[in-house]
Amino acid sequence: MSALTAEAIKQQAKTLGFHRVGIAAVPPPEAEGEAIAQMRTALQRWLTQGYQADMAWMANPKRQDIHQVMPEVRSLVCVALNYYTDHERPPGDAYGKISRYGWGRDYHRVMTQKLKALVGWMRSQAPSSQLRYYVDTGPVQDKFWAQQAGLGWIAKNGNLITRDYGSWVFLGEILSDLELAADRPHTEHCGSCTRCLEACPTNAIPHPFVVDANRCIAYHTIENRADTLPAEIQKNLHNWVAGCDICQDVCPWNQRFAQETDTVEFRPYPENVAPSLAELATLSEAEWNRRFTASALRRIKPEMWRRNARAALGNP
Repeated sequence: MSALTAEAIKQQAKTLGFHRVGIAAVPPPEAEGEAIAQMRTALQRWLTQGYQADMAWMANPKRQDIHQVMPEVRSLVCVALNYYTDHERPPGDAYGKISRYGWGRDYHRVMTQKLKALVGWMRSQAPSSQLRYYVDTGPVQDKFWAQQAGLGWIAKNGNLITRDYGSWVFLGEILSDLELAADRPHTEHCGSCTRCLEACPTNAIPHPFVVDANRCIAYHTIENRADTLPAEIQKNLHNWVAGCDICQDVCPWNQRFAQETDTVEFRPYPENVAPSLAELATLSEAEWNRRFTASALRRIKPEMWRRNARAALGNP
């Protein structure tokens, strides 16, 4: 039996700079409860309806069974990192809009560094423990497990909302074979609010808690590799060229509780808050390399930036 405790892990996580941390218990397959069954059913229904669009990785069966990811798993250490800054996009049709998550340094790099340090510390305290960590990089339903760990709740727009930071958080988790004292799962607090559904210009949230990637601006500007964007997306871009924050911007929890991050890596690169559409429409490979060094936005290739910018300018 390891002497490593949940409280010690939480304290170390906060020392490393994580803003929220919680523990979720993983029951053995024969003892899975209603929450896991509901998650699995909802995910399968979403896939059956084709809402994943071309994101084939969402159909990986491991997403529905955490034991297929790590058979020995008994607990998840779930962490969140606030990335919000109070910078505002300038008005005007000359500027493109980039989602806040991509304004600063690649969150995969920042989170991985901190999670790697936390795993190293845990191994120093429990040398025989089995540990594996992910930052949006494995077949793990991170928002579901974050809610089970008490970090927040999955909102009607599909994001995880925390009481302290709204939904402006990155998520990560450590899978462990340690049996750790678990936190109480978070309750849902969207209430009767439907602002996110009503604000989406492409009706990408057809029902509360369900997002259709086929209609989502964020999906099309980041994941869609086609030469041109669908007509319905083009006419509703509102100058978004990399992601979309509309459903987060209108959320009352974000408007009331967002607070400036103390993670310096998430301070925006100057060109990301107000990028010129004209410049993006002719973006070269060399300029792409210069502008998006160590950025999560490198997932959007130069030809995609040009496509998105031209569509925003009305010249697809």
